[in-house]
Amino acid sequence: MSQLRIAQIGASDEGGGAASVASALMRGYAARGHRVWHVVGRTRSDDPSIVPLDDDDRPWFRRSGYTAAQRVITRLAARHPNQGFGLAGRVLRYATHPAALAARLRGAEDFEFPASHRLLDRLDAPADIVHAHNLHGSYFDLRALPAISRRAPTILTLHDMWLLTGHCAYSLGCERWRAGCGACADLRLDPAVRRDVTDQNWRRKRAIYAASALSVAAPSEWLQRQVAASMLGPLVRESRVIPNGVDTTVFHPGDRAGARAALGLPADVPIVLLTAGSLGSMWKDDATLHRAAARLHGVRPDVLYVSVGRPSAVRPDAGPRARVIPFQRDPRVMAQYYRAADLYWHAARADTHPLSVLEAMACGTPPIATAIGGIPEQVTGDTGRLVPAGGWAEMADGSVPLLADDQARARLGAAAVARVARCFTIDRQVDAYLTWFAALRAAAAAS
Repeated sequence: MSQLRIAQIGASDEGGGAASVASALMRGYAARGHRVWHVVGRTRSDDPSIVPLDDDDRPWFRRSGYTAAQRVITRLAARHPNQGFGLAGRVLRYATHPAALAARLRGAEDFEFPASHRLLDRLDAPADIVHAHNLHGSYFDLRALPAISRRAPTILTLHDMWLLTGHCAYSLGCERWRAGCGACADLRLDPAVRRDVTDQNWRRKRAIYAASALSVAAPSEWLQRQVAASMLGPLVRESRVIPNGVDTTVFHPGDRAGARAALGLPADVPIVLLTAGSLGSMWKDDATLHRAAARLHGVRPDVLYVSVGRPSAVRPDAGPRARVIPFQRDPRVMAQYYRAADLYWHAARADTHPLSVLEAMACGTPPIATAIGGIPEQVTGDTGRLVPAGGWAEMADGSVPLLADDQARARLGAAAVARVARCFTIDRQVDAYLTWFAALRAAAAAS
């Protein structure tokens, strides 16, 4: 395959979820000799392939120092979260962009990011492919898609439902997104809006897609079905399911005793690893983890619960022994935590195709996870256990026989490792995208 020039778009160059997927793909494309730019709204890295996307780079804003100031504030906010830098950036933006403030106050989704329209001009060569990941997160003007897609074949990889709804990333059972939103059941769902103009937001998105030439990728069959049922479905040129993948050179089975010793964890107690994710995410289900841990504690008081990155995932004062570990930026350290655990619990209210479940499986640690979204496409009966949404009793009760049977856990773990190797490696994901990109480039050249 001849070299491709690929422009990725994403909210951030580091972090979990969509950011982690996009970063892994960027490394995979580059390792195969392709030219990659990762255009992001928030950046921590000094990698020259990372292109910061300013919110406004028009001449007056550059000359006034606004663009440079926002770039510094955005970098500080990415490197020092929850320290007030994000708030400072928003205050400066709203003070200088009254249209953005007005949109926020009336409940409209904020698309006032003019630099998005010159995104491709920031690159040092023409892009053959534009590959967009999450476009929400206060950094991108969705109205730029028609012009971008006229300049290069454009693929949207969905990581949630936001492109299909009037504001929310997941509808949590509400079906109004299928026909136009309005009369929103919960304006607080992320990304929250202040007033209910969700029907207008929905129609504006549909008009943007109708004026664009877009292809869509989804990491799960579940999410592809949501796309097909939405206003986006009839407007896309092509849709494919390309599952997320993990790096099995990092996430692989290993010596459990050695991992525990390296991490300072006790060698002689059962360990349950809990959902690793962002603090305060409304899509995680901490209540289920609390109740499951309390129930299991009544049967197996010797269990140690290790919560990585989620200090609210268990309550030590409720009885169970817990150890809270900060979010791990080094995937090799995170892999050690998976290897050290006997079971991995994943409880969520909404999820698409979570990497953490695949990472646990790749390390040979059986998951017990809620059967929502795309998770049933990852976890099968011979690789782990699925429980109903909110199924804290089933999560705890399903853990009891597995914690008592080393051989049963080993069989599940071995099957999980094999399933990841067959279906969910980063190499498979990269190759699937590159094959598609090459076909799209050839079709564009022939037209």
